[in-house]
Amino acid sequence: MFTGIVEEVGEVISFEGMKLTIHAPEVTPGLQESESICVAGACLTVMAREEGELSVEVIPETLSRTNLSDLKPGGRVNLERSLAEGGRIGGHMVQGHVDDVAEVSAVEKDGDSIVIRFLGDESIMRYIVPKGFITVDGASLTVVDRDDDGFSVAIIPYTYAHTTIAERTMGSKVNIEVDVTAKYVEQMARPYLEKLLADHAGS
Repeated sequence: MFTGIVEEVGEVISFEGMKLTIHAPEVTPGLQESESICVAGACLTVMAREEGELSVEVIPETLSRTNLSDLKPGGRVNLERSLAEGGRIGGHMVQGHVDDVAEVSAVEKDGDSIVIRFLGDESIMRYIVPKGFITVDGASLTVVDRDDDGFSVAIIPYTYAHTTIAERTMGSKVNIEVDVTAKYVEQMARPYLEKLLADHAGS
């Protein structure tokens, strides 16, 4: 479990086969093999670590559902270690399970902040509400507004400077995780809605 508060922006050293190695001197101290780490929004397992570097294995399923296949040496990724018991939850509860990839459709300045709009598939849009939580490349953000095709977020200067958000331009692909609470509500409400529809159809 994570909180969407990016601890460090790591730099890709190599991506060979399924092994992704990242230079990350801030998060590696105390990090152990087999622990989970959130890499650009995807929960991955540390398979090896040494001073200032960590390696994770990225399986084909993860590559097919995220933007990680685009990573190359020198690329940068948001990193967050798993939540420690009793730790602060500065963002929101993030699983590190990427739901889909969205595309940047607009980047605009609004005072000191940056407003970014994303095009999203219906598979995620039904879970997104204005002022609700959204995770973009592992960063916990608040939805400004949404319509049938996409949604927007406002980025404060600190977040813009300390994540990979600043590198996202028109057409960039980002990993999206919706608020899991919305999924649970949908799952619990579905039987009642289906019964209601069936009763209505039979009346």
